[in-house]
Amino acid sequence: MMDCSRANIYINELKHKEDELAISYLPAVKAMAFRLKERLPSSIDFCDLSAIGTEELIKLARRYDEKQNDSFWGYAKTRVYGSMLDYLRSLDLVSRSNRKLIKMIDKAITVYLAEHEDEPSNEELSSILGETQEKINDARIASEIYAVMPIDEQLSLANEGSTLEKIEKEDLLEVIEHVLENHTEREQMIIQLYYFEELSLKEISQVLEITESRISQIHKALLKKIRDSIGVVNG
Repeated sequence: MMDCSRANIYINELKHKEDELAISYLPAVKAMAFRLKERLPSSIDFCDLSAIGTEELIKLARRYDEKQNDSFWGYAKTRVYGSMLDYLRSLDLVSRSNRKLIKMIDKAITVYLAEHEDEPSNEELSSILGETQEKINDARIASEIYAVMPIDEQLSLANEGSTLEKIEKEDLLEVIEHVLENHTEREQMIIQLYYFEELSLKEISQVLEITESRISQIHKALLKKIRDSIGVVNG
Protein backbone atom coordinates (compact mmCIF):
# COMPACT_ATOMS: atom_id res chain seq x y z
CA MET A 1 0.00 0.00 0.00
CA MET A 2 1.45 3.39 -0.97
CA ASP A 3 1.97 5.96 1.77
CA CYS A 4 0.83 9.15 0.07
CA SER A 5 1.47 11.29 3.16
CA ARG A 6 1.72 14.55 1.22
CA ALA A 7 -1.77 14.12 -0.24
CA ASN A 8 -3.10 13.05 3.18
CA ILE A 9 -1.81 16.30 4.74
CA TYR A 10 -4.03 18.32 2.39
CA ILE A 11 -7.03 16.13 3.18
CA ASN A 12 -6.53 16.32 6.97
CA GLU A 13 -6.29 20.12 6.91
CA LEU A 14 -9.55 20.69 5.04
CA LYS A 15 -11.70 23.12 7.00
CA HIS A 16 -13.69 25.19 4.56
CA LYS A 17 -17.28 24.35 3.65
CA GLU A 18 -16.19 24.18 0.01
CA ASP A 19 -13.77 21.39 0.91
CA GLU A 20 -16.68 18.95 1.07
CA LEU A 21 -16.92 19.45 -2.69
CA ALA A 22 -13.21 18.68 -3.12
CA ILE A 23 -13.45 15.56 -0.92
CA SER A 24 -16.21 14.12 -3.10
CA TYR A 25 -13.93 14.29 -6.16
CA LEU A 26 -10.75 12.92 -4.55
CA PRO A 27 -11.33 9.43 -6.01
CA ALA A 28 -11.51 10.99 -9.49
CA VAL A 29 -8.19 12.80 -8.91
CA LYS A 30 -6.51 9.60 -7.71
CA ALA A 31 -7.85 7.72 -10.72
CA MET A 32 -6.50 10.47 -13.01
CA ALA A 33 -3.08 10.30 -11.31
CA PHE A 34 -3.06 6.51 -11.61
CA ARG A 35 -3.89 6.59 -15.33
CA LEU A 36 -1.17 9.15 -15.97
CA LYS A 37 1.34 7.20 -13.88
CA GLU A 38 0.71 4.11 -16.04
CA ARG A 39 2.14 6.02 -18.99
CA LEU A 40 5.24 7.28 -17.15
CA PRO A 41 8.59 5.78 -16.10
CA SER A 42 8.89 4.10 -12.69
CA SER A 43 10.93 7.03 -11.34
CA ILE A 44 7.79 9.23 -11.32
CA ASP A 45 5.86 8.67 -8.10
CA PHE A 46 2.08 8.18 -8.12
CA CYS A 47 1.81 9.87 -4.71
CA ASP A 48 3.47 13.04 -6.01
CA LEU A 49 1.03 13.23 -8.92
CA SER A 50 -1.90 12.57 -6.58
CA ALA A 51 -0.74 15.26 -4.12
CA ILE A 52 -0.31 17.85 -6.88
CA GLY A 53 -3.77 17.07 -8.22
CA THR A 54 -5.33 17.15 -4.74
CA GLU A 55 -3.80 20.54 -3.98
CA GLU A 56 -5.14 21.96 -7.24
CA LEU A 57 -8.58 20.39 -6.63
CA ILE A 58 -8.86 22.10 -3.24
CA LYS A 59 -7.87 25.50 -4.68
CA LEU A 60 -10.47 25.11 -7.43
CA ALA A 61 -13.21 24.03 -5.01
CA ARG A 62 -12.60 27.08 -2.82
CA ARG A 63 -13.08 29.49 -5.70
CA TYR A 64 -15.75 27.58 -7.61
CA ASP A 65 -18.87 29.54 -8.54
CA GLU A 66 -21.72 27.23 -9.49
CA LYS A 67 -23.53 30.17 -11.10
CA GLN A 68 -20.82 30.29 -13.77
CA ASN A 69 -20.20 26.54 -14.11
CA ASP A 70 -22.94 24.03 -13.41
CA SER A 71 -20.51 21.06 -13.36
CA PHE A 72 -17.64 21.31 -10.90
CA TRP A 73 -15.70 18.35 -12.29
CA GLY A 74 -16.24 19.58 -15.83
CA TYR A 75 -14.69 22.86 -14.71
CA ALA A 76 -11.92 21.26 -12.63
CA LYS A 77 -10.67 18.15 -14.40
CA THR A 78 -8.70 19.89 -17.18
CA ARG A 79 -7.04 22.17 -14.61
CA VAL A 80 -6.23 19.27 -12.26
CA TYR A 81 -4.68 17.28 -15.12
CA GLY A 82 -2.83 20.41 -16.24
CA SER A 83 -1.34 20.80 -12.75
CA MET A 84 0.08 17.27 -13.00
CA LEU A 85 1.59 18.04 -16.40
CA ASP A 86 3.04 21.28 -15.00
CA TYR A 87 4.70 19.22 -12.27
CA LEU A 88 6.25 16.95 -14.92
CA ARG A 89 7.44 20.00 -16.86
CA SER A 90 9.03 21.37 -13.68
CA LEU A 91 11.33 18.34 -13.60
CA ASP A 92 13.00 19.97 -16.65
CA LEU A 93 14.30 16.70 -18.04
CA VAL A 94 13.90 17.56 -21.73
CA SER A 95 16.96 19.78 -22.04
CA ARG A 96 18.47 20.78 -25.38
CA SER A 97 21.17 18.10 -25.03
CA ASN A 98 18.57 15.49 -24.04
CA ARG A 99 16.41 16.35 -27.06
CA LYS A 100 19.40 15.72 -29.32
CA LEU A 101 20.21 12.44 -27.58
CA ILE A 102 16.55 11.35 -27.65
CA LYS A 103 16.53 11.77 -31.44
CA MET A 104 19.77 9.79 -31.73
CA ILE A 105 18.33 7.03 -29.53
CA ASP A 106 15.13 6.88 -31.59
CA LYS A 107 17.13 6.47 -34.81
CA ALA A 108 19.37 3.82 -33.25
CA ILE A 109 16.37 1.86 -31.95
CA THR A 110 14.69 1.96 -35.38
CA VAL A 111 17.81 0.52 -37.06
CA TYR A 112 18.30 -2.07 -34.31
CA LEU A 113 14.65 -3.17 -34.45
CA ALA A 114 14.86 -3.70 -38.22
CA GLU A 115 17.88 -5.97 -37.75
CA HIS A 116 16.98 -7.82 -34.54
CA GLU A 117 13.18 -7.45 -34.16
CA ASP A 118 13.78 -6.42 -30.56
CA GLU A 119 14.61 -3.17 -28.77
CA PRO A 120 18.24 -2.64 -27.66
CA SER A 121 19.15 -2.41 -23.99
CA ASN A 122 20.67 0.74 -22.51
CA GLU A 123 24.02 -1.05 -22.51
CA GLU A 124 23.74 -1.78 -26.23
CA LEU A 125 22.63 1.80 -26.98
CA SER A 126 25.58 3.06 -24.95
CA SER A 127 27.93 1.07 -27.16
CA ILE A 128 26.18 2.10 -30.40
CA LEU A 129 26.09 5.83 -29.60
CA GLY A 130 29.26 6.19 -27.55
CA GLU A 131 27.38 7.66 -24.57
CA THR A 132 27.33 6.55 -20.95
CA GLN A 133 24.53 4.26 -19.80
CA GLU A 134 23.55 6.93 -17.27
CA LYS A 135 23.00 9.50 -20.05
CA ILE A 136 21.10 6.96 -22.12
CA ASN A 137 18.88 6.10 -19.16
CA ASP A 138 18.20 9.77 -18.34
CA ALA A 139 17.31 10.54 -21.96
CA ARG A 140 14.93 7.58 -22.18
CA ILE A 141 13.19 8.66 -18.97
CA ALA A 142 12.87 12.18 -20.41
CA SER A 143 11.47 10.71 -23.62
CA GLU A 144 8.78 8.78 -21.73
CA ILE A 145 7.74 11.91 -19.82
CA TYR A 146 7.87 13.99 -22.99
CA ALA A 147 5.52 11.48 -24.69
CA VAL A 148 2.56 12.21 -22.35
CA MET A 149 2.58 15.94 -23.09
CA PRO A 150 -0.06 17.39 -25.47
CA ILE A 151 0.79 16.59 -29.06
CA ASP A 152 1.17 20.28 -30.07
CA GLU A 153 3.72 20.76 -27.28
CA GLN A 154 5.67 17.69 -28.39
CA LEU A 155 5.79 18.97 -31.94
CA SER A 156 7.06 22.36 -30.77
CA LEU A 157 9.69 20.90 -28.45
CA ALA A 158 10.96 18.56 -31.13
CA ASN A 159 11.63 21.54 -33.39
CA GLU A 160 12.58 23.96 -30.61
CA GLY A 161 9.38 25.96 -30.91
CA SER A 162 9.47 26.62 -34.64
CA THR A 163 6.98 23.99 -35.85
CA LEU A 164 3.80 25.71 -34.73
CA GLU A 165 4.83 29.31 -35.30
CA LYS A 166 2.68 29.75 -38.40
CA ILE A 167 -0.08 27.25 -37.85
CA GLU A 168 -3.03 27.81 -35.54
CA LYS A 169 -3.32 25.14 -32.88
CA GLU A 170 -6.98 24.58 -33.70
CA ASP A 171 -5.88 23.55 -37.21
CA LEU A 172 -3.52 20.90 -35.85
CA LEU A 173 -6.16 18.17 -35.65
CA GLU A 174 -7.01 18.74 -39.31
CA VAL A 175 -3.33 18.32 -40.24
CA ILE A 176 -3.08 15.15 -38.16
CA GLU A 177 -6.21 13.70 -39.74
CA HIS A 178 -4.84 14.49 -43.21
CA VAL A 179 -1.53 12.73 -42.43
CA LEU A 180 -3.28 9.69 -40.97
CA GLU A 181 -5.58 9.30 -43.98
CA ASN A 182 -2.67 7.76 -45.87
CA HIS A 183 -1.79 5.28 -43.13
CA THR A 184 -3.11 1.93 -42.03
CA GLU A 185 -6.02 1.47 -39.66
CA ARG A 186 -3.58 0.11 -37.06
CA GLU A 187 -1.41 3.23 -37.23
CA GLN A 188 -4.46 5.48 -36.93
CA MET A 189 -5.61 3.39 -33.96
CA ILE A 190 -2.30 3.89 -32.14
CA ILE A 191 -2.64 7.69 -32.27
CA GLN A 192 -6.32 7.47 -31.29
CA LEU A 193 -5.68 5.16 -28.32
CA TYR A 194 -2.60 6.99 -27.08
CA TYR A 195 -3.65 10.63 -27.32
CA PHE A 196 -7.43 10.53 -27.14
CA GLU A 197 -8.17 7.40 -25.10
CA GLU A 198 -4.94 7.91 -23.06
CA LEU A 199 -4.02 4.23 -23.00
CA SER A 200 -0.51 3.18 -22.02
CA LEU A 201 1.78 1.44 -24.52
CA LYS A 202 1.24 -1.79 -22.59
CA GLU A 203 -2.55 -1.49 -22.96
CA ILE A 204 -2.28 -0.65 -26.66
CA SER A 205 0.01 -3.65 -27.07
CA GLN A 206 -2.69 -5.88 -25.59
CA VAL A 207 -5.40 -4.37 -27.80
CA LEU A 208 -3.44 -4.57 -31.07
CA GLU A 209 -1.36 -7.67 -30.21
CA ILE A 210 1.98 -6.15 -31.20
CA THR A 211 4.98 -5.35 -29.00
CA GLU A 212 5.32 -2.14 -27.00
CA SER A 213 8.60 -1.43 -28.82
CA ARG A 214 6.91 -1.65 -32.20
CA ILE A 215 4.05 0.61 -31.05
CA SER A 216 6.57 3.13 -29.73
CA GLN A 217 8.41 3.22 -33.06
CA ILE A 218 5.21 3.56 -35.12
CA HIS A 219 4.10 6.38 -32.80
CA LYS A 220 7.40 8.26 -33.18
CA ALA A 221 7.46 7.76 -36.96
CA LEU A 222 3.93 9.17 -37.24
CA LEU A 223 4.87 12.21 -35.15
CA LYS A 224 7.80 12.85 -37.50
CA LYS A 225 5.48 12.69 -40.52
CA ILE A 226 3.08 15.10 -38.82
CA ARG A 227 6.00 17.49 -38.14
CA ASP A 228 7.11 17.21 -41.77
CA SER A 229 3.56 17.90 -43.00
CA ILE A 230 3.29 20.97 -40.79
CA GLY A 231 6.61 22.13 -42.20
CA VAL A 232 5.14 21.93 -45.69
CA VAL A 233 2.06 23.87 -44.55
CA ASN A 234 4.23 26.51 -42.94
CA GLY A 235 6.41 26.79 -45.99
